[in-house]
Amino acid sequence: MTSPAAGPAPRAAAPAPPAPAGSGSRSRRGEPRTYDFRRPTKLSREHVRVLQIAQEAFARQATTVLTTLLRAGARMELVGIEQFSYDDYVVTLPSPAFIATFTIEPLAGKGLLAYPLDMAMATVDHMLGGSGAAEQPNRPMTGMESTVHNHLLARLLDEFSASFAPITDVQPDLHSIEYNPQLAQAAAGSDTVMVASFTMSVGRREGEATLVLPFASFASALNNAASPQLSESALRKRQRAAEALAERLNLVPVDVSVRFAPLTVSSEDLLSLAVGDVLLLRHPRDSPLEVTTNDVTFAYAIASNHRRRLAAAIVPTPIAVKDTA
Repeated sequence: MTSPAAGPAPRAAAPAPPAPAGSGSRSRRGEPRTYDFRRPTKLSREHVRVLQIAQEAFARQATTVLTTLLRAGARMELVGIEQFSYDDYVVTLPSPAFIATFTIEPLAGKGLLAYPLDMAMATVDHMLGGSGAAEQPNRPMTGMESTVHNHLLARLLDEFSASFAPITDVQPDLHSIEYNPQLAQAAAGSDTVMVASFTMSVGRREGEATLVLPFASFASALNNAASPQLSESALRKRQRAAEALAERLNLVPVDVSVRFAPLTVSSEDLLSLAVGDVLLLRHPRDSPLEVTTNDVTFAYAIASNHRRRLAAAIVPTPIAVKDTA
């Protein structure tokens, strides 16, 4: 039985509106991300540390370039570095977007720099003397706009090269401009890429920029750059450990054989051997015997004796005499 004084049932809370399609937002801190066990993580903490130093230097220099060329307040700041397959990265980009691919000679593969199209259009507006505050067209750049903006890209690629100099020498060169992420072929879909995310602002506009590099091309350079710089005490410890290891290796017992020169016989002769048969060794009478271990000849000797035991006296290595025609 219900009480007449009871109020109306509370209404269910309205569901939160869905995220706008094509926003390009990527799962980050606090949000789960799918882990593909067929593509294990290749980017170690040491790699991230080395990349972070280079990418932060690039962000600082890019901020200076943007501020100088656009004559407006501009900023780039590193957010994080992640590993993706190229396909997984491409689906995070909005369409359209401004996407510049560039070569990374002498390394193989291509790099990619992407940021919002309206911000790219605003940079052209600034470089032509405008304020960049007006509504920007949502279309590919014209030939003149591309020429103006490519000057900015060339400066950014120069700063990228300088920032990565401590890791490896790269000479980036602009390859192509795309506006549809599906047409930006910077890598194969399954290739592992390193994605550095930046917050980017030009005037009052803010957005996200990403710098993508192929992991396979930089793997060797990253491993070398990630080698720890040891202190003098640590170096001395390593030297003592190497000396102790060498000393112990010198005490390891090794089987050594003294033998005549090997002889090749047919399987028929080998199976027909019987007691009393004589097997010609074909070893020259004046040639020394071979001293071997694990089938490797490392010295020569002649038969001798020591007290009541047979012995082998080491002799100089015989000089091979070449046959003359």
